[in-house]
Amino acid sequence: MAVVDVTRSGRGGGDTLYVPPSDTVYLMPRRSAALDRATPEAIAVAALRLLDEEGPDALSFRALADRLEVSHATVQRRCTDLAGLLDLCTEHLAGQLPEIPAGTGWAEAAEARFTALYRLLVAHPGLLVLRGGRPWLGRRLLARLVEPALADSVAAGMTAAEAMTVYRRMYLLTLGSAAFVDHRDPAGATAASRAALAVLDPERFPVLSGGLADVLPALTDHEVYYGALRQLIEANRPAAV
Repeated sequence: MAVVDVTRSGRGGGDTLYVPPSDTVYLMPRRSAALDRATPEAIAVAALRLLDEEGPDALSFRALADRLEVSHATVQRRCTDLAGLLDLCTEHLAGQLPEIPAGTGWAEAAEARFTALYRLLVAHPGLLVLRGGRPWLGRRLLARLVEPALADSVAAGMTAAEAMTVYRRMYLLTLGSAAFVDHRDPAGATAASRAALAVLDPERFPVLSGGLADVLPALTDHEVYYGALRQLIEANRPAAV
């Protein structure tokens, strides 16, 4: 334990303790209880819950601070800005992506990885709205998804450039399929589309206006994505596989 030099000084006969500034560090708590509560994982969980319950407009450092019962500054200290906060969220979700066992076939592994990513994304539409075009470059996501996908393709005979191109095709299909419809509310998405299509001029839009019963189901059918992913995987299957 450090020994602190404490001297007494006072005016008018009253003494007060004086601690030299250089020694105050020894009297301060080594850990912050607020920071212990506001861990990166705790912030990510609270942020995702806020997004899921109240939507993207509700997310702020102050709202998170209220949920975690810490100060606004504590939350900001952990993630700096909105981009940092969203990175915490995506890294938290990346931890839920599967680790594909060694020896799994190329096509099976690709389908498992991107199906899992799709299901995570459709469960959190508010996160997709806020992330927009920001790159997803967190270490956990790179380790769980990107690097293994590229490594599998290279091991199957692709060049690194070919592997990245194939990865991007599957990634963009997954991201786009998850982002453009709130799959948590298929009835609401269908109703909104029905209302928009119902006012179209049948002469200019004969298929859209005359075939609502056939057109609308595909908007929220997950099989549209799953089928497209399987087709994309088959089209990009390495010759050696």
